[in-house]
Order: sequence, then structure tokens, then C-alpha cells
Amino acid sequence: MCTAITYKTKDFYFGRNMDYEVSYGTDITITPRNYPFRFREAGDMPHHYAMIGMACVKEEYPLYHEAVNEKGLCIAGLNFEGNAVYNKELQAERDNIAQFELIPWLLGQCASVKEARRLLDRINLLDISFSSDLPIAQLHWIIADRDEAVTVEAVAEGLRVYDNPVGVMANNPTFDRQLFQLNDYMGLSARQPENRFCDGLALQTYSRGMGALGLPGDLSSPSRFVRAVFVKMNSVSGDSEAESVSQFFHILGSVDQQRGCCDLGDGKYEVTIYTSCCNADRGVYYYTMYDNHQISAVDMWKEDLNASDLIRYQAIQSEQIRMQN
Repeated sequence: MCTAITYKTKDFYFGRNMDYEVSYGTDITITPRNYPFRFREAGDMPHHYAMIGMACVKEEYPLYHEAVNEKGLCIAGLNFEGNAVYNKELQAERDNIAQFELIPWLLGQCASVKEARRLLDRINLLDISFSSDLPIAQLHWIIADRDEAVTVEAVAEGLRVYDNPVGVMANNPTFDRQLFQLNDYMGLSARQPENRFCDGLALQTYSRGMGALGLPGDLSSPSRFVRAVFVKMNSVSGDSEAESVSQFFHILGSVDQQRGCCDLGDGKYEVTIYTSCCNADRGVYYYTMYDNHQISAVDMWKEDLNASDLIRYQAIQSEQIRMQN
């Protein structure tokens, strides 16, 4: 599964853990303004905002796992297996968009969540796969800018757009249930607890960090959601780029998955394939890989954003160890 977060110091940051048992592609991909998007049912978009993110590139088409456009609007698609329902029929009065087209459709023409909401009001998400060898991904999405975030879920009852006041998203169950469960943890604190158990016992703390006793530590989606919200909301860092990026990776590190701890059978394990952090204000995409914890980065503004061809960087997979002697 996966976890996505937003984070704001002086700049605004957005990223995610990609958790799965197999990688479908890890190219840091810049789509310049004049790359022609051709949508299955919605025509062509020859000109649009530039964007950067991690993608599986098939037939020179960027299937983004998450991306940020030049205006600072961010979107990530996370697994939503068993809940995602897309429409099989076209609707003449709506924009008919395949689920794999949602990220470029919105990032190509929206500069803010407010603008994205207007497009979502008239969208019809279609049950169409990119190709016969790629299954239709069951996803929901977090869309964010520096001012707000929403969660978008296509379910049997229709398209749901939830305000996301915590700027965090995981997987199942539906987002309204994920958000409600935070009520169960309102007693947790980053500070040491006081004895409220009863007046007759002289109870004392015996370790640091006991204010967060009860914070879930397992790898399930509801637990990762609670833990990520707690860590993010209590996180403190300086405003510099190095401090902000470092803290962002530490926040997502609190919910990453290690090989062997989530056994799927047949020798398969869910792991955190990569972790991303994009400075949405500056267009710099940072990442680490499961076998490479050194932070690498690609700056979209150092490329020709008026070009028409995709710009791709293969993720550095092998550990980069700096010897000091």
C-alpha cells in the first residue's frame, strides 16, 4: 500500500511512499508544456502546464504515480483496492476521462485545488485500461496545493471529494472513515502524560515518549494513516531547504515498510519501493529508493519546459555509501 503527505515550512512540499510488491516503473519524468497529451475520449491537449513526478512510461506516455505541475498543484494516486468503481459508459454532458488520465488531465490545466474542484464537478471517470498488459489500477487520489488538500474517491455511490484537513492519505477504508478514526487517538500527545487514571495511585512516567502510548505501529493502512498524521502534525523543522526535505523524509520514514514484514505469500513482500518529496514551489523532485537511501533530486526548471518530448531520469537504485576514511 502507500502513504502520501503534504508539509509546509517556508516552502510547500508533497510526496509519498510507494509501497508494493513489484515496481511498474520508476523514471523521474518531466512532461514539458508542448508534449501532446491525447486522451481516449476527451480529445487532445497539445499545450499545458509542465509537470514532474515518478512515472511508468509506456509507449512514450507518462503514467504518473504522483506529479507536481509548474504552478504547485500536486496529485498522487494510491491503491484503493476493493473500493474503487469507475464508470463503463460515456456521459455526453461530462468530461469522459480514463482513470489513468486523471493526473495529466488535472495538472495540465489547473493551477490550484480550487480549479481542480471545478473540473471534478463535471468528470466521468472511465473503466478503461491503458493497454491489455496493464491492469486497471484501483486508485483514489490526494490533490493538494499550499493552501488546501482534498481526497478524491470514485466509489459505487459516485465520485466523492473530501476536504483533507490533515494533508495525509493512505489506502482503505474510505477517507471519511479514516478521518473519523482519529477521534480514537485524541488523548495522544508529543508531551509526557499526566496521571489522570485516578487520584489514589501515584503513577509515574518511566520513559520518554509515553504521551504517545497507544499510537498504532503496525503496517495496516488505518494504522499508517494515524501514525503519519500524528508524526506530521507534531513535526518541527527549520525553514531551510535541507531541514525541510530531511524532515519530510523522516515523517514518511515513520510509516515505511521493510522487506519481510508484510508477507503476501509465494515469496512476495510489500516494501517501500521509493519515497518522494517534491518542493512544489520550486519544482525540485527529491527521492530515495528501497536500496538507496541517499537523497537524489531532479530540478524541472533546469530543463527546457517548452519542449515537446518527455524528459526522463532513471532512478538511482543502488545504495550510495560515502566512505569517510
